[in-house]
Amino acid sequence: MSLGYHRPDDLQVTLSTIMQDIIDDKSVDVAQGILQHGEGVDLLPSNIELLEVRLINAISREMCAIVGYRQLLKPCVNEVKKNYDYCLIDCMPSLGMLTINALAAADSVVIPTQPHFLSAKGLELLLRSVSKVRRQINPPLRIDGILMTMVMPRTNISKEITATVRSAYGQKIKVFDTQIPPSILCRIVRDGANYLPHAEGKSIFAYDKSGKVAAAYEQFGKEVAELGERQKNRNRADRIR
Repeated sequence: MSLGYHRPDDLQVTLSTIMQDIIDDKSVDVAQGILQHGEGVDLLPSNIELLEVRLINAISREMCAIVGYRQLLKPCVNEVKKNYDYCLIDCMPSLGMLTINALAAADSVVIPTQPHFLSAKGLELLLRSVSKVRRQINPPLRIDGILMTMVMPRTNISKEITATVRSAYGQKIKVFDTQIPPSILCRIVRDGANYLPHAEGKSIFAYDKSGKVAAAYEQFGKEVAELGERQKNRNRADRIR
């Protein structure tokens, strides 16, 4: 919806329907569900709630093998990733089957967390899940780093928890130098009504290109791109050996 598709439940093909076809052992054409956005981003949308229900029902009905249902997303990603530089799987803040499927399909994971106690607690649980997926399903999975978001650097709680995260995990896991500040979107009155620019499907770069949040995400993108290049070089060196 944030990319301008305001009626996702009306879409005929979504990630939900594609994964249901995989469960039902039907032929799948992922490209049918891909939507193009004017800013150069393609997306494969889904109704998360429907997907959870379908997955749970399928697992209960079919009693499929544990590794099988945790890798339903992987065929979708494998089919399309050759067409893109990066494929991003945006996960809800949950440790359920959807997140496990995403970790099973991914090459690497970026973990966003906020400088709040509950978010920091959830970070530890997610790291355990990543370790479990590595052991049981996807051994090459790597953690690219932890991204601090909604950071208000002038507040003591932000400073303390950010420092705690760096101290607790920074020696083994990269904590990105970039910190994402909160975005306060101002309402604009147009034609006598409140108007939110992001509700029209604009990214932060289109809405407030010169703002602090856009600058932070641009810097974060550079950090991720540098990691990607280093990984490509390592993979190339391994193939030469």
